Order: sequence, then C-alpha cells, then structure tokens
Amino acid sequence: MILTMLSSIGSRVSAQAIVVAIGLMICGARAARAGSLPPDQFDHSLASIDSARPSEEPFGLSTTALPESPVQEKWTVVEHDIAADMKIVTLCRSDRARCPSAPALRFLSIIDSARGREGLARLGEINRSINLAIRPMSDLIQYHVEDLWSSPLATLAAGAGDCEDYAIAKFVALREAGVAPDDLRLVIMRNTLSGEDHAVVAARFEGHWRLLDNRYLVMLEDVQIRRYHPIFVIDEHEVRRFADPPIVKANKLAVAGPSSQGPGIAADRASF
Repeated sequence: MILTMLSSIGSRVSAQAIVVAIGLMICGARAARAGSLPPDQFDHSLASIDSARPSEEPFGLSTTALPESPVQEKWTVVEHDIAADMKIVTLCRSDRARCPSAPALRFLSIIDSARGREGLARLGEINRSINLAIRPMSDLIQYHVEDLWSSPLATLAAGAGDCEDYAIAKFVALREAGVAPDDLRLVIMRNTLSGEDHAVVAARFEGHWRLLDNRYLVMLEDVQIRRYHPIFVIDEHEVRRFADPPIVKANKLAVAGPSSQGPGIAADRASF
C-alpha cells in the first residue's frame, strides 16, 4: 500500500495519520495514531534506568566497537553518498537560483525551517518534516533487494524509503541544522517479540536522548521504549554494538541454559 500525494492544506492532518500508519508496515511495527505511542511500547526492562540522569549513550548502555561488520560496510557506503550529497547541498546553498537538484532545495528548506527553531522544537521540526516528505516503502518493493541504505537526496528524489532511509535523512538534517554531532546517533533496535529490526535517530537535548521515529510525530525518551532493545549505534566516527539490558541478558541466558557462552546477536541480522 502506498500513500498518494495530498495537495490540499485541509488534508494535512489526515495525511500525517496515514503516513504514520503505513510507516508501521514498512519496518515491522504495529499500527498507531500520529503523535501517539501504544501503551505496550513502553519498556519495563529499561524503566529501571533513572530517566532523570544524563546518559553518555542512548539507553544508558555500554557499547563495543564493530570495525568489521555488515552494518559498518553499509554505513561506509552511505557515508560516501552523504559526502556527495553535501557537495550538492553546499552548491545550492550558495546559489539556489542555479541549483541543479530539486531534492537538494527541498532538503535545504527542511534544514532552514529547523534552524529557525530552538531546542526540542528544532528536533520536532526535522522529525515531522522528514516523516511527511517520504512515503514508507520497503527496499524489496522499491529496489528489488532486501536491504539498501540510501543518502538523503536519493531518498527525497525517490520520495520513498524504509525506516533507515528516514533515519539517515534526519541524522544529516539535524547535523546541518546545528545539532552537535556528539548529540546525534543512529540506533538500530530489535523487536523482542517479532525479532524484526527498526532504525531511528537519537538526539540528545539537556542530557536526555529523544528518539525520532518515522512511525510517530511524538519524540519519546530512550527509557520509555518497550518491546524493543537496542542492538547497534552509529555516530560520526563508527558503528558500535550495545550491551544487552540486564533483563534481556538474563532472559537469553535462561533460554540458552548453563552452557551458553553469552548473548549472540549476529551483526548480519541487521536488515530492515
């Protein structure tokens, strides 16, 4: 199912609801209203983490570098594409009248709108604008491959993408809008019921990590997420793997039995 373009201003609220609802089908999540989160998405395994204290990484978990992994390979490719995008964006910023790229102009418009806001309003502007600029569509339907990470201009040119395409576009837009790179992360989470993976952006504001999700207009804190646990995190330097939350780790050991060598989430399972 694909959302058609809605042109009238009076249809925007309905469009937001439809975009969010369809977005849930792309990365394997449940349906929800725009700007709301189902009660069963709140995570009791992370609720023990004190939400009042700042955390160095999203979810307050330690991480381990993954210099060689399928996730790192994908990120290296898309980083190269992002660098090419930014050359076009820089050119268009200096002379918009002669800009050769309509997606670059649209991206600049989103960035400029966010730059005019402060704090959470800036994060919310990027989240909303990117969510509404892209139609949810799986890589299998769009590119006939299982998993392809696209740069922001490629995604805007196509007008469609899946969860990691939304997340990559937001990650770059936030950075260009003035959010410090140290306060930005791409996060890959796994649904603990279905085993499906989902990508979001985490942005830190006043010591707390907010998640920008293509499925919702509301931005929840990391400690409010339920039925997902984080697997990988990407910053401006590298891909890292999260340690398991205590409850998830205990459950894995209980299922595996005493002979288990510890958690075994394989990097090559990150396809979404």
